[in-house]
Amino acid sequence: MSAHAQTIASNRRLGDLAPRLFGVAAAIGVIGLLVSVIIAFTGAGWDRFLRSYLTAFMFVLSICLGGLFFTILHHCVRAGWSVVLRRIAETIAANLMWIWVLFIPIAIGMFNSGIDEHGVRHGLYDWVNPHFEHLSDKYNFWLTPGPWLVRAIIYMAVWAFLSWFFFSHSTAQDKDGDVRHSLRMETFCYPAAILYAITQSFAAMDWVMSMESQWFSTMFVVYYFAASCCGYFAVQILTIFFLQRRGRLTSEITLEHYQDAGKLLFAFGIVFWAYIGFSQYMLIWYAGIPEETGWYLTRQMSGWFWVSLALLFGHFAAPFVGIISKHPKRMKHIIALAAGWMLLLHFIDVYWLVMPQVPDEQIATATSYAQIGREAAEDPSMVGYGWHLLDITCLVGLVGLLAAGTFRRLGSVALIPEQDPRLHESLAFENI
Repeated sequence: MSAHAQTIASNRRLGDLAPRLFGVAAAIGVIGLLVSVIIAFTGAGWDRFLRSYLTAFMFVLSICLGGLFFTILHHCVRAGWSVVLRRIAETIAANLMWIWVLFIPIAIGMFNSGIDEHGVRHGLYDWVNPHFEHLSDKYNFWLTPGPWLVRAIIYMAVWAFLSWFFFSHSTAQDKDGDVRHSLRMETFCYPAAILYAITQSFAAMDWVMSMESQWFSTMFVVYYFAASCCGYFAVQILTIFFLQRRGRLTSEITLEHYQDAGKLLFAFGIVFWAYIGFSQYMLIWYAGIPEETGWYLTRQMSGWFWVSLALLFGHFAAPFVGIISKHPKRMKHIIALAAGWMLLLHFIDVYWLVMPQVPDEQIATATSYAQIGREAAEDPSMVGYGWHLLDITCLVGLVGLLAAGTFRRLGSVALIPEQDPRLHESLAFENI
């Protein structure tokens, strides 16, 4: 093999970097979770642990699902420019083959949730073993532990299969160069898109929206989808920036690819996210139905009002102005900085979805939302406002494990699909 060929081969492999990255990430992940368990056991309580853990889980899950979406979309439109980016998406999505392990604490927490004889809620979901009837008949079967757990298993199984299918065919093509792998992926991508849309939608309803069992929104699942796109496209830019800083894919991924990756972050993570968020808020505000407006009222109480404003300006207004032009998208450090900012705001967004809650006993004794608002101003923790160390340790733990799983799998394959029939098109890609 010539020196030039050896350089290209090493440029497209993690090589000895893979075990080091895996070891560091795995250690961080395990230590983060151990510290979280210790904090919960020594005083914070398991209810607070479960809420922090669910937030971190929905955050890392959104990144994996976003990678799966990008992979499916790539094949649906038969894209050529994004071939060099596809292996990153496939590898991050491949974590869906084992991420069900991280769901086990949430399943256990579900069974230990409910409302006690005093009307006080504990755990994640108030519809488990309620001591008073508060659900309409149409929810009595859907929101029960057995069907809920069966649906969760189905979601996880579908995601694991989809991620395995695309990853296995893509990496098999690296070895044999058979174009039939591409044809199979392009044929299956359409039913895969339907399966993906259904399972992600119902998972968002079951795991997050049902935390407020009397609240519902038909747009919530689309909101979480938009958030997933934001999370993944931010991670995609950060990953390619990191790899190039380590001397990988230096010639395969160019400013042209950065520009289009920035377009995806701008389109899905900023504009589409804001459109769905505004549409949901506007429709609920206009209808003025108490069962619906309560969810937003909670997020306008105490410190949550400022978090809502931070999302409005930090997740939409500022980055919209910042990267709307093509020029920042073609500056690696600027677009990487923007991606890091969007990833941070994405976590705050997920935190904003999961954490706020007015206690049931407070609702039962209050005469108006104005009274609850006054009480929340005096005691912000009443509505779940206030950061806790568990929020950080759970996040560090699950992100560490996600990174470990990604680097372990990425270290065993080429960083780009080397035998893809459209690779030459991607390598020569230029924006018009």
